[in-house]
Amino acid sequence: MTSPHIGIAGAGLAGRTLAWRLARMGCRVSLFDARQRDDLATASQTAAAMLSPLAELAVSDEAVFALGQRSMQLWPQWIAELAQASGEEVYYRQQGTLVVAHAPDQASLEHFSRLLHHKLPAACLSQVQTLDGAALAGYEPMLAGRFGGGLYLAGEGQLANDQWMAALGRELDRLGVSWHEAQSVVSLEAHRIVCADAAYSVDWAVDARGVGSKAQLPGIRGVRGEVLRVECAGVNLQRPVRLMHPRYQLYVAPRPNHQFVVGATELESEDSGPVTVRSVLELASALYSLHPAFGEARVLRMNAALRPALDDHRPAVVQQDGVWHINGLYRHGYLCAPALVDELAHKLLACTT
Repeated sequence: MTSPHIGIAGAGLAGRTLAWRLARMGCRVSLFDARQRDDLATASQTAAAMLSPLAELAVSDEAVFALGQRSMQLWPQWIAELAQASGEEVYYRQQGTLVVAHAPDQASLEHFSRLLHHKLPAACLSQVQTLDGAALAGYEPMLAGRFGGGLYLAGEGQLANDQWMAALGRELDRLGVSWHEAQSVVSLEAHRIVCADAAYSVDWAVDARGVGSKAQLPGIRGVRGEVLRVECAGVNLQRPVRLMHPRYQLYVAPRPNHQFVVGATELESEDSGPVTVRSVLELASALYSLHPAFGEARVLRMNAALRPALDDHRPAVVQQDGVWHINGLYRHGYLCAPALVDELAHKLLACTT
């Protein structure tokens, strides 16, 4: 039987990962994207890629939590598969998350703790551990004496999203995926992807363009997110740290070579322009308050991008007018992507058999 031909519009996290899974399953895959593959000004690249099903439950619901739990099973498997096939290692850790607050902001930390204990399934409550100052220092010696205590969220993790995206790109080439870079998709139809200069026939069309899908998937909106990437040889963290604050939750995710991804901002705005001065000041001051050694950090990159969100803030895999859509990943992209991609890949194979 002829291998099914799947056309995917959008080479971000969902589209690129789906193309990889389908190609591994023997499908013929064509991938279309308006950007070059190494463009950093995308939602997939502008992310801390923290895998935090527990922490995210405070601002989401049981559907997102279930997707996150499923993805936590898939991530180590998929990273190992990619490494075995390509020889490329992707930085991945699953050593939990720390949640802390300065003394004036203890109410925010207590509120966060109450939310988790109220919303978490009983079987997961043991993953939330309350720490005193000494126990906190045992997990992260750099924070010794800076906080009176905090929370440890066992089982959470993180990965280097830039490494994942780059390694996927090279593996897609090896697998023979037809990649149409810098080629905008005008529309998707049943069995057809229409670009500005040509139309391509496919067995199934998949729209994974995020905010770029607004014309074909009503309800999608962009939510602006901003992050800094810094380098600081004076700080060593083993796991992500969340800093509670009445206005925002700062997150600091360590990367190899003393690099850190720092974020907090989430703006109901579809402005995709550069990072604002206010955001830089807030992120940098909060980072400095976490540890003063960050005052000597070198700013490597400042990025802003639009995260695609639906009204219920749940990601979705839906079929509409003969086109499959994977969208609405919002702030849960890396947390939920494997579960969604796995679901859609199996649905597409079922449709072609």
